[in-house]
Amino acid sequence: MPARRTSAAAFLVLAVAGAALVGCSKKDDGKASADGAAGPVQVTATDSACGLSKTSFPAGHVELAVANKGSKVTEVYVYSDGDKIVTERENIGPGTKVTINAEIKAGTYEVACKPGMTGDGIRQKITVTAGASASAKADDRLTQAVADYRKYAQEQADATVPVVEQFAAAVTAGDVEKAKSLFAASRVGWERTEPVAESFGDIDPKTDTREDALEEGQAWTGWHRIEKSLWVDGRIGDEEKTLAAQLVADLKDWQKRVPEAEITPTGMANGAKELLDEVSKNKITGEEDRYSHTDLSDFAANVEGARQAYELLKPVASENEPELSRTLDAEFEKITELLGKYRGADGTYTSYDKVTEDERKAFSDAVNSLGEPLSKLAAAVVAK
Repeated sequence: MPARRTSAAAFLVLAVAGAALVGCSKKDDGKASADGAAGPVQVTATDSACGLSKTSFPAGHVELAVANKGSKVTEVYVYSDGDKIVTERENIGPGTKVTINAEIKAGTYEVACKPGMTGDGIRQKITVTAGASASAKADDRLTQAVADYRKYAQEQADATVPVVEQFAAAVTAGDVEKAKSLFAASRVGWERTEPVAESFGDIDPKTDTREDALEEGQAWTGWHRIEKSLWVDGRIGDEEKTLAAQLVADLKDWQKRVPEAEITPTGMANGAKELLDEVSKNKITGEEDRYSHTDLSDFAANVEGARQAYELLKPVASENEPELSRTLDAEFEKITELLGKYRGADGTYTSYDKVTEDERKAFSDAVNSLGEPLSKLAAAVVAK
């Protein structure tokens, strides 16, 4: 997946003492008061600007109402210090609107719009204040869901590292075929919980960046650099051996940092949607594993991770939005059944270059059918 980067940029800001908002009309300001205490934060994204209706608001549940008024597909992120991703939404098409629900603690952050879904994005500093709007009493079921999801994320990281070590050992031994056989398996735990790994900001660019997503001056390291050597070059040299050792070290860093991850119920829900966005943006197109064609393995892991987050949130979601829960149950079953048709008895998936255009269209339709209701899950777990 593409690297995520930070930089300073020009932004549209809310003027002080009742002055007009630059880039957003008054009727779009969410009826914000001077302290930002009421209404959603309106985010107006264009090809050259990222306008916010307010840049200060209370901690707790925050709703970002995003309107893409540009000509390019965009992404919206909220970053905390150290480039940690608090929440994000990808694949926001021109002329479309989406709502992002998140739980945000007091502190300073940046909201970023990324027209074209590339580069550093256009950034706006925001301040989230304490005490002005107390959050509703925590639902014990959601508290347990967060604890269980953190345990799941840790289990996935713990299970991934030994397989990556086996993969790296095969690379170090110069055994191309064995390394190939371990490539897809080494990525499963990562793909199931990728939003957690991405939230740290610095690990994903080192481990999972594709060649065409490199930023200027960025060294290409990680899975896909080794993948190209194995499938395109068909050889392993000293550089690949060094890269394999670095991959192990970087993933051990991820494993160690999972307990530090900021996990909330809305974050879990948004992460589930992000995993489906990953499928639609990179797996369906065949861009992710373009040399090995192991995309369906990643695809399945993304769906499994999204489903795990949903199942943990389901007790609350099904109570608040029973029809949504029934739809999600049905759509997860459909997409899981579809993937199962491409999985062999040994657990490996059909090489994606053998999947026809009609079959890819069927996958795309299934992802879209699941993605739309999944985008509503975060709102369904917000305290009523």
